[in-house]
Amino acid sequence: MSAGTDTADTTVQSATARRDLAGAPFLEAAHGRRPSRLPVWFMRQAGRSLPEYRALRRDNAMLEACLTPDLTCEITLQPVRRHGVDAAILFSDIVVPLHLAGIGVEIVPGTGPVIEHPVRTAADVEALPEPSPEQSDRVAEAIALLLPELGDTPLIGFAGAPFTLASYLIEGGPSRNHERTKALMRSEPDVWHALMGRLAAITGTFLHRQVAAGVDAVQLFDSWAGALSERDYREFVLPHSTAVLSSLAGTGLPRIHFGVGTAELYGAMAEAGADVIGVDWRTPLDVAAARAGGALPVQGNLDPAVLFAGQEAVDAEVVRIAAEGARCPGHVFNLGHGVLPQTDPDVVTRTVETVHAQPVG
Repeated sequence: MSAGTDTADTTVQSATARRDLAGAPFLEAAHGRRPSRLPVWFMRQAGRSLPEYRALRRDNAMLEACLTPDLTCEITLQPVRRHGVDAAILFSDIVVPLHLAGIGVEIVPGTGPVIEHPVRTAADVEALPEPSPEQSDRVAEAIALLLPELGDTPLIGFAGAPFTLASYLIEGGPSRNHERTKALMRSEPDVWHALMGRLAAITGTFLHRQVAAGVDAVQLFDSWAGALSERDYREFVLPHSTAVLSSLAGTGLPRIHFGVGTAELYGAMAEAGADVIGVDWRTPLDVAAARAGGALPVQGNLDPAVLFAGQEAVDAEVVRIAAEGARCPGHVFNLGHGVLPQTDPDVVTRTVETVHAQPVG
């Protein structure tokens, strides 16, 4: 099953009609070129810690906010206006394409995604709906609103990787140990691969719709891949993440691949078709770059908790991480995971200023 329903020609045509972002530091670094300044954006920057975000979300559930174009546009723009980051990331959630495809999922405050009918049998997999690009029309409308507002700031589209989506579907919600997921993987590999193929198609279709709408880069989040050994990742996950990322190869857009706790997987994640490897705070950037083959730019990797340690400690970590990134083929500064909700927005703004003051490697 194809990882995306758009044809390669359509995707390439949409890519060639994009905004002229020549010299944008984020895109320069993501392509392995020398940018005019060290670029920075933050995962979960779209809202999360901002009071203006909380005001907008007060009367809007998460999925509603993700699928209301004017809300999505405004929330995506808020951190760009406030912090001066070098890229915006589309406000969304990794389970949005599941919801759009007709799979019963609810994002429960304080818990996370909860699946109405977990997927655990061959019949469950067979019953999964087929995705179509039209299901993401409201997401495309949000992107259309965003592009003129963003000016010369690139927009990153994103989706959850097949393994992370599979874990939610099988477990029925967030899981610490992923026991049902790993059990299905090993006990019924045919069912597992059928499920992963379906999810690769859903993810691919969702990303292709964002590309056609005009995003400037994409990020594939495999939040739970760090729960796997490299051996299991290569056998049970790599083919399906490869299907998603390789389907986007003709776009010419940077493809960022990120996971949490994936230090042993960087080589395999690079093989999946990444152009940039996202690195959490556990691994030095130059070490991660070497593990990924030594040719790819990296993104990361300030520990989000350091933002609570005072500006002197934050600045010291920024300097250290920038020096590590300067030894890599390219570096986009980011956190090693998402902004924590209690983070002081002023600290985030000052951190952007510190990053921009660093020499470019």
